[in-house]
Amino acid sequence: MMRYVAAAMLVAMALNPAMADTDPPSVSVSGEATIAVAPDRAEISAGVTSQGKTAKQASEVNNKAMGDVLLALKGAGVDQKDLQTSQLSLQPLFENRNANSGGQQQIVGYRASNRVTVKLRDVGMVANTIDALVGAGANDIDGVSFAVSQTSKLLDDARTKAMDDAHRKAEIYAQAAGMTLGLPLSISEDGAAPPAIFRKMAMRAAAAPAPIAPGEDTLRVSVNVTYELKPKTP
Repeated sequence: MMRYVAAAMLVAMALNPAMADTDPPSVSVSGEATIAVAPDRAEISAGVTSQGKTAKQASEVNNKAMGDVLLALKGAGVDQKDLQTSQLSLQPLFENRNANSGGQQQIVGYRASNRVTVKLRDVGMVANTIDALVGAGANDIDGVSFAVSQTSKLLDDARTKAMDDAHRKAEIYAQAAGMTLGLPLSISEDGAAPPAIFRKMAMRAAAAPAPIAPGEDTLRVSVNVTYELKPKTP
């Protein structure tokens, strides 16, 4: 019985095209584009860690050391607005004294730490800034991050190239199918790659400038486009 009903529906669709699927033929493709760009911004996370027998002593030593670091950064050409304290701590140091205190921990000193984030608007300043930090007494340089500032415009250029790539692929499929390419029916973006690089760098005091390699960042855009397919005109 179901076989006869299905056959009857097919015949009805053939006699009445309005009953058939009215969606136009289409082709869906993805387009990609990448742009390599050198970072033009950098950040350095650095600080000073000091120890003392008392909290006051550790704090005073640390404050003096950090003051020297900030003066050195200013002398290296870093603007005051590009310096931001990121961490400030004062902690006791414990030691187990089994023989005298039955294994209980006792405070034997204090550790003070002060960290600052340095923003550089010119990656060419990174090496000299690190040397200034080390020379001024910074003993805790955690890492350097590189970033691209004008990402919006660069990603817009990549989006245009990704659409060109999608259109090129769609035309190939349309020609292979004996049809012509129509207008886009839908466009969606998969997302762009984060426009930033982060590298941890092991630091050590050295007479020569610190070797820095910013490298290049890669911005990537992928789009999904569905195009209408039209019959070729005779």
